[in-house]
Amino acid sequence: MSAVNHASNIDAEVGASQSGARLWAANANKVLGHVVAIPAALLVLAEIAVLSAGIIGRYVFHSPIIWSDELAGILFLWLAMLGSVIAFQRGEHMRMTAIIGMLRADTRAFLDVVAAAASMAFLLLVIQPAYEFAADEVFVTTPALGIVNSWRAAALPVGIGLMLVAAVLRLIRIASLRSLLKALALVAVIITLFALLAPTLKPLGNLNLLIFFVFVVGAMVFAAVPIAFAFGLATVGYLTLTTSTPDVVIIGRMDEGMSHLILLAVPLFVFLGLLIEMTGMARAMVGFLASLLGHVRGGLHYVLVGAMYLVSGISGSKAADMAAVAPVLFPEMKQRGAKPGDLVALLAATGAQTETIPPSLVLITIGSVTGVSISALFTGGLLPGVVLAIMLAAVVWWRYRHEDLSHVQRATKREIGRTFIIALPAIALPFVIRTAVVEGIATATEVSTIGIVYSVFAGLVIYRQFPWQRIYPMLVETASLSGAILLIIGAATGMAWALTQSGFSASLAKFMTSLPGGVPMFLAVTIIAFVVLGSVLEGIPAIVLFGPLLFPIARQVGVHDVHYAMVVVLAMGIGLFAPPFGVGYYAACAISRINPDEGMKPIVGYMIALLIGTIIVAVIPWISIGFL
Repeated sequence: MSAVNHASNIDAEVGASQSGARLWAANANKVLGHVVAIPAALLVLAEIAVLSAGIIGRYVFHSPIIWSDELAGILFLWLAMLGSVIAFQRGEHMRMTAIIGMLRADTRAFLDVVAAAASMAFLLLVIQPAYEFAADEVFVTTPALGIVNSWRAAALPVGIGLMLVAAVLRLIRIASLRSLLKALALVAVIITLFALLAPTLKPLGNLNLLIFFVFVVGAMVFAAVPIAFAFGLATVGYLTLTTSTPDVVIIGRMDEGMSHLILLAVPLFVFLGLLIEMTGMARAMVGFLASLLGHVRGGLHYVLVGAMYLVSGISGSKAADMAAVAPVLFPEMKQRGAKPGDLVALLAATGAQTETIPPSLVLITIGSVTGVSISALFTGGLLPGVVLAIMLAAVVWWRYRHEDLSHVQRATKREIGRTFIIALPAIALPFVIRTAVVEGIATATEVSTIGIVYSVFAGLVIYRQFPWQRIYPMLVETASLSGAILLIIGAATGMAWALTQSGFSASLAKFMTSLPGGVPMFLAVTIIAFVVLGSVLEGIPAIVLFGPLLFPIARQVGVHDVHYAMVVVLAMGIGLFAPPFGVGYYAACAISRINPDEGMKPIVGYMIALLIGTIIVAVIPWISIGFL
């Protein structure tokens, strides 16, 4: 009996020590959060100020500020890395949870610990090369400011180091001692096993691409390891164990991928999207459309399609789009008898439909990694979105052609006119953004600052809705989402470089150009491939990884860059928002607070409509390039 009591006393002491460690880790995590979030929020504001100053100096005073882009680039890498730390703390790095969501709760909890341990392993492997990379940059001086480039490159080891601290704190907070030891042992055994197999792997040549970038990446992605860390860990393993490439090269490729100045549009458009929702501009647009079509059968469903088109033209962020529109429309739609499953299905479908509407973050990413004109992509993306909207509207008409609207009162012309006047400043914003780019007032990177200034003015002066207390949380959220996106781009750039160096891109080009059927077959294979890639890798990673490989092939077979971009983005959007794997679908469910199971059946019709629309866009190039 005394032995049993002694054992129970030991268990109690272990439990108490674990609780104490978790409380300490939680407090330390809060402190780390404040330490990182405050400078990240200030960096977002600084980027807005620097780019705005560049526009004013060039366009108003005709005296360009030659150092503005350089300073923006230095601050941008720091923003990306600090944002990645915040995303890690919050658990907001993109990952695929569809598979582990089907498992038992205890298995899911263990895999969460494994995912954190795998992320920590990647950070441990690259922190020394990151320090070496930053140290080597001491020999490089920036041309305009004349400062040592290590000030910029230091963001990489600092960010990786802070993420490493966040990873340790996360493991202490979420794991029991037993699951922590099991997860660390599992990750250590796998890495050790691959290290021991290095002499066997090297002679395998390009078969290693299949091992590391299909099986290893696939296993990590399906196990819900964040995509950026899955890409990074596989790339480090491939280059270290099968080639003689120094580790520091991986950091250089990540730096290259994250440092394209055009990507600065990502955080700024994310912040703009949050501003649109906060100032009531999105609500004003939806109110006008509802007054115009609310009395028509399926009218509010048409409003949802149209509102997502308009809001996407402003925010560039799908999550922001859905969060702005759904809370405004869904209560009234439910009162009219719409089923929750159909609502979330259409919301997800409109998310896919509007992927090409400028200023889409995916289009900006395509421009940064392929060299295609951002302005041309913005122009070419408008009409494909209309084609898909028409296809969705056809499904809505069929499903709601017998809707009972006897209790719905039609808006008067006076009411329609009033809502139009209220919505006019909001409706004008997409045209202001587009005009600024086309007329040369601002670049695609800078134009978001014009949208931000316009939205602040509209919120303060026109709509009188500008809660200042929300600004800081919005700045931190902007940094977090941007960091999650940019770290994926950095990791995927390293992975794409490894694929290119291996000769895979040449083999892929040879295969794609030898397909029978010419351009139609090439586009058909592209649609199938990106539907699959969009569902597994999400949009931006798929674009960064395969865009640089496939766009040159598309040119070679005679497909226009912008036309090909539209086909790729639409196909990828279908995969991103189609269950059971599409992450966008689950985001729509979370925003609308509707069980994912309810939308599985209704979304099939909408996805078929989107696929038909994508095929139409692929078959008729004029839809994409007719206005270039």
